[in-house]
Amino acid sequence: MIFPQKLFYTKDHEWISFENQYALVGVTDFAQKELGDIVYLNIPSINKIILKEGFFGMVEAVKTVSDLFMPVTGKIIEVNPIIDKAPEMINQEPYSTWMIKVLLTSVNDKQSLLTADEYKVLICK
Repeated sequence: MIFPQKLFYTKDHEWISFENQYALVGVTDFAQKELGDIVYLNIPSINKIILKEGFFGMVEAVKTVSDLFMPVTGKIIEVNPIIDKAPEMINQEPYSTWMIKVLLTSVNDKQSLLTADEYKVLICK
């Protein structure tokens, strides 16, 4: 399993990358394997500020439906247009297929995220 060092992670199996006041959010390789074949994403929170750990959408897979939670507080400004037409890209390339782009509203949230090494320990228990 892959754990890109440049990303941060949550206990809910989302990854996040930061660039200035923006962040990209997706699901980890572990999460996509647990979910199975992803067939649909519902992200109704576009243009809304979502608090850290708040619900921002759902991912539907062949095996299950799972809620998605914000790793940081911010305003969702974009949903990746690729996942509308090809949600299976999340299974194929989980770390380059982001789900949402967020305008950050709190810089302190980053402190509670996991590093790649911490996330690896979490899922390899």
